[in-house]
Formats: sequence, structure tokens, C-alpha cells
Amino acid sequence: MTLTIAARELRSLFLSPLAWIVLAVTTFIHAWIFLVQVDLWTDQLQPAFAGQAEAPGVTDMIATPLFGSAAMILLMVVPLLTMRLISEEKRSGSLRLLQSSPVGSRHVVLGKFLAVGALLAIMVTLVALMPLSLSVGTQLDLGKWAAGALGLLLMTGAFASAGLYFSSLTRQPVVAAIASFGLLILLWMIDWAADAEAGAGVVEYLSVIGHFQNMARGQVATSELAYYGLFMLTFLGLAIHRLDSERLRP
Repeated sequence: MTLTIAARELRSLFLSPLAWIVLAVTTFIHAWIFLVQVDLWTDQLQPAFAGQAEAPGVTDMIATPLFGSAAMILLMVVPLLTMRLISEEKRSGSLRLLQSSPVGSRHVVLGKFLAVGALLAIMVTLVALMPLSLSVGTQLDLGKWAAGALGLLLMTGAFASAGLYFSSLTRQPVVAAIASFGLLILLWMIDWAADAEAGAGVVEYLSVIGHFQNMARGQVATSELAYYGLFMLTFLGLAIHRLDSERLRP
């Protein structure tokens, strides 16, 4: 049942112009950033680092910054993709019909999450293939590249789970987008407070960008995977609980 809902939702996403516009615009922006970084590397940075024993390579100077730029762009894009997932069905009344069927809230939430996750996976794959193309003519640290791509994928999945939860709270997609964007910005900026205060370990652990930066540097630790896993489970659980509580209302 979950996969059926996911397939239906993914088909609905690609039948709407929003998904295609977002996919085209984000790919164009990422490609432009990639080409600028390649040009900067070949014209200025590579000659400057020539002869240094432990000079940074193309992975550190092109792939890692590209993943960082993609993270910022996707932070703004994901709320737009998730804002209608549940709120639009609430407003149209189709969610009430779905809830009256044997389909559980768990299937609805997970199906929609898998659908938007598949779209985000396509975006991340397109971004990851850009620096990977450099491996044809230069030496690319594939381990660090894979860690950065995995970190970007996990972080966008966390973004989607939060956006899905806020979409379950309201009938207005714009409100859901603003609320999810506000939370993600807060969890992004909280890393600044961790840098400003000594010993702010808890605050630093809550930072959604801090864990991604560790993975972009090639540090795939259990704590990073656990953070994004718990993040997604928490917000998906909250969304399921929200729909269950509405189902019980008369």
C-alpha cells in the first residue's frame, strides 16, 4: 500500500509543472556553480598549489563546495516541494476520503515521503554526477565524494520529513512552506551559536548543517547517520500521529 501511494504521488509530482521547473532551475544553478568552480580551479587555484606537498585537490576545491552550495539551494527548494503533499489534500477533501478507507496514516505519510524522496534523490544524483565527471581527466577522492553525496541525500531527506510534518498541520500550503523553511533555517543557524559558545555540545549536535559538513569532509560516523535517521523518524512519526488524531475526530 505504501509503494502504491508513493507511485501515485510521484506520478502526480511529475505531472505538475512545479517539479519540472524546480528540477530544471536547480540543475542549471548547480551546473553554473560547478563550471565557475572548475574555471577557478584551472585558472587560479591549481597553479597556486603546484609544488605543495599536501595541496588540496579537486575533491576539496570543487566537489565539497558544490555539495555545500547544493545544500543551501535545496533548503529553499524542499519546502516548496513538500508544502502541498498533505495540506492540498486536506483543502480538497480527498484526505478525508483516503482516511475513511482501510489505508492507514502510516501508509499515507511514508508513501508521500518516498515520493518526494525519489525526486530529491534525482536532484542529488544530478549534482553528484557533475564532480564525478572530473574523474575522467584527474584524480578524484571517490570516498570523500561518496560521503558528501550521501550527506546531501540524508540532509534533504531530513528536510522533506520536516516539510511533510508541517504540511500535515494546515490546509494552507504557503503556511506549511513558511513554517518548514523557518524551522530549517533555525536548525541551520543554530550552528553559529555552537561556534560562539564553548562547550555547547548539545546545540552543536542539533545543527542540521554541522553533520552534513562532517560527512562532506569524508567523516561518515555513526553519530551523523543516527542524527539524520532520528530526525526523519521523529518528524514522520509526528506527521503520522497528527493524521491519526484527525482520523479519530468526529
